[in-house]
Amino acid sequence: MAAETRRQITDVRALRALADPVRYRILGHMMAVGPQTASQCADVVGATASNCSYHLRELAKFGLVERVEGEAGDGRERPWRPTATGFSYGVPEGERADPVADLANRQLLHAGIDDEARLAHEAIERHDGQPAAWQEAETMATYGLLIAPAELTALSASVDALIRPYIALVRGAAAPDARPVHVSFSAFRRPGA
Repeated sequence: MAAETRRQITDVRALRALADPVRYRILGHMMAVGPQTASQCADVVGATASNCSYHLRELAKFGLVERVEGEAGDGRERPWRPTATGFSYGVPEGERADPVADLANRQLLHAGIDDEARLAHEAIERHDGQPAAWQEAETMATYGLLIAPAELTALSASVDALIRPYIALVRGAAAPDARPVHVSFSAFRRPGA
């Protein structure tokens, strides 16, 4: 089993590169299923293999993906892998006033929300075609909490601790029927409340 490695992305150029919807989807897909070729990514993200190859090279410029060593093949058939098992992003505290950095961070956050919605809509449409066990296991729940900032911080840390043992890129000895699953956790003060 590989060790878990998480990276904080703070470089404005890397934030902007990852905010591209195709790049965001490619990286998210690879983090769920492991190393992939440009052709395999193309099948999932709805782009051509040459387009995915370009986006993979762009992600590599910022150290977000790398080639799998020792694999032969042309550019579209050589696998790539994420350089970390998880990423968090944001502009360093001293750069909060930089409008370019703030915009890049917001664009990346919006890309994540858009991808989350796309995945959820696709899951809803495919739900009836899933085996019964997967239909019963799926959940899309929302909660309206009344909570203080310190409590929300503790709740987020607890949820994170529960999820980490299942991270696909580092999980060892998964059950034979284990498959990639998308889990997200968003918690924010309700706008307008």
